[in-house]
Amino acid sequence: MTNCNKKPVTKQQIDPLCTKYNINQILASIFVRRGITEGKDLLYYLEDDLRFQHNPFMFSSMEDAVERIIQAKEEEEKILIFGDSDVDGITSTAILYSYLKNNGYDVQWKLPLADDPYGLNITAIDEFYNQNGSLIITVDCGISNFEEIKHANDLQIDVIVTDHHNPPEILPEAVLILDPKTQDSEYPFHDISGAAVAYKLVSALRFAETNFYNAEICLMDIQEDSANNCLYIDCIKIKNLVKIKQLHEKISYGTSIYNSKLIGFLQGQLIYSWNAKHIKKYLNDIFGSGVEFNILDFSSELSSVFPQLATKSLSELVDLSSIGKYIDEERTPINAFFNLYVTFTKRIIASNHSKHIEDEKKDLQLVGLAALADIMPMKDENRLFVKNGISSMKKNKPRQGLAELFAKLSINVDSITSTDLSWTVIPALNAAGRLGQSNIALELLISENPQERESLAVKICELNEQRKDLVAKAVYKVHDAAEKSVTENQNKLCVVIDEEINKGVTGIFAARLMQDYDVPAIAVTFIDDICIGSMRSCRNFIATDFLDSFGDFFINHGGHDYAAGFSFERSKLDLFLKKIKDSIPEIQLSDESQVVEIDAEIPANYLKPDIFEIIDTFEPYGAENPELLFMSKNILLSDAMIVGKKEPLHLKLTFNGGEYKFPAMYWGKAERYNKDISINNFYDIIYKLNRSYFNGLETKQLTIRDIQSPEIQK
Repeated sequence: MTNCNKKPVTKQQIDPLCTKYNINQILASIFVRRGITEGKDLLYYLEDDLRFQHNPFMFSSMEDAVERIIQAKEEEEKILIFGDSDVDGITSTAILYSYLKNNGYDVQWKLPLADDPYGLNITAIDEFYNQNGSLIITVDCGISNFEEIKHANDLQIDVIVTDHHNPPEILPEAVLILDPKTQDSEYPFHDISGAAVAYKLVSALRFAETNFYNAEICLMDIQEDSANNCLYIDCIKIKNLVKIKQLHEKISYGTSIYNSKLIGFLQGQLIYSWNAKHIKKYLNDIFGSGVEFNILDFSSELSSVFPQLATKSLSELVDLSSIGKYIDEERTPINAFFNLYVTFTKRIIASNHSKHIEDEKKDLQLVGLAALADIMPMKDENRLFVKNGISSMKKNKPRQGLAELFAKLSINVDSITSTDLSWTVIPALNAAGRLGQSNIALELLISENPQERESLAVKICELNEQRKDLVAKAVYKVHDAAEKSVTENQNKLCVVIDEEINKGVTGIFAARLMQDYDVPAIAVTFIDDICIGSMRSCRNFIATDFLDSFGDFFINHGGHDYAAGFSFERSKLDLFLKKIKDSIPEIQLSDESQVVEIDAEIPANYLKPDIFEIIDTFEPYGAENPELLFMSKNILLSDAMIVGKKEPLHLKLTFNGGEYKFPAMYWGKAERYNKDISINNFYDIIYKLNRSYFNGLETKQLTIRDIQSPEIQK
């Protein structure tokens, strides 16, 4: 049987999670095995409220970006959105373009087509300059376009870079940069997609349409310490729903107001307290009645939205705080006050700007797609993006463009999962960009004409079939060269260079080689005098660090830790190969492990329908969150048959756990039937849980990873 490992967990590790988060022991044990035990991490598995996403104004440059874009509208400037040709770039462009266009901006878009290089290019800048354009916003690109942005600056064109790729050592001289990976971004989560960055910008622009934009307020709370004859005063300054400054001060009775920090902190502030009358009395007691504080009572305002909370004390609100349940630092009266104020404000905005909510749901469908397409880790707010994106598809129906594509791909929206999107929708959308026609995918998402969208969806499906053929042919053609490269490079790297590899599929091809040989892989092709390449990495070998080690060899290069692209002059090909050869001794790959990690062992009699709720908790699956893998021992195989539409290659099995029977699929293993697998015998199995849908009916089933007789195991 597959060499597997089930990490041991203890009752002392499991019980606190069960108690604090009201989860069962199996779920808690899986969290422990996966190293997910901190409340700030569990939050994104157990909650799906968008309230828990990070505020866009946590980007240090977000307010300036909003102001510059609003200025462009006021001064009737022309704006160019320049994106990338993959799913992340296309969705980024669609999100920002749709918002600006629908809100009266003079905006146009451009994507790389055919043999255009990655990222912003000089030709696009010059064309925009000739149209009297004055503001370029890059999406999902730009962070490495140093020379191009300098050229735009020389033409008096401002550039705002919104990107998420690893930044180079020297950043381009853009007017503003929004990239969570730059050192000064201040954004709390680095691994969001380019579409998520564009979404954050649009969210900030939507917020700027409300009366709360740039309004500064101060929240105040006072707690009495009668034993020490003093008060503890907590204040939080808020701007755009972000904490910008905090004050925690201990003040003894009889202290002069002028000896405290309060005057400087509160000067010119609109002050809210939970119970103004109560707080004013405290202040009078400590500073005397001659000092006047203009404090507004927030609990009375809250009563119009949350009447059930207005009568409670701040201490009681601490116990009711959702975020405080997960993050201990939030379990203070002043932080409970802050979180309630943010929730209240967002509720007010939602009631007054319902169109914002509708548009946000459409945007999240694209943000969720981009997170999966760009293999963003399925943790933190990425989980909220994908959860809410899929939820919107199901409840609000797929947005324009996706609806037509789903129909052509025969996607059942009611049962769609992150896995479905990753294996069907994303490759189809990506095909347009791979084959130099990214504009088709973007036009599908932004077109207002239903007939046009139908036609574009058909075209995308055709391009996807072409893409499959190109990859299959490339794999067949260079098989021997790939084998030779792995051997020559000491089983550390696979490098394939062939002019017949289509530029658009170098990334897919490199990924295929990486999977086949379990080493980092590089695929290179030629366009005229330029070599275009992609690198896909694994085993903790960082692709961008490797390419950075080449110095100034490349025309341009960049990407993520495990996926990167590059280009260089064809005349340097021999030097490129020499650099590769010289680097081999320095390449260190993490040890290859054939051990399969089991998330939980389910006794046969515990295998019941409600166990499937566990896989829903971990959905969406993706990078750093693989599908759950279970083990059951000594379970009866009660039925089996060989199936297959074209060829009888698969086994359809039925396992009897006692109270319930479950169907199972064992793909590609028909030859084992009546050899080492036969009915009315007991087996140990490793499997995934999943649901299949046919004619509107849901079937809970197992997908077998491995099966073996218990006797053989012994």
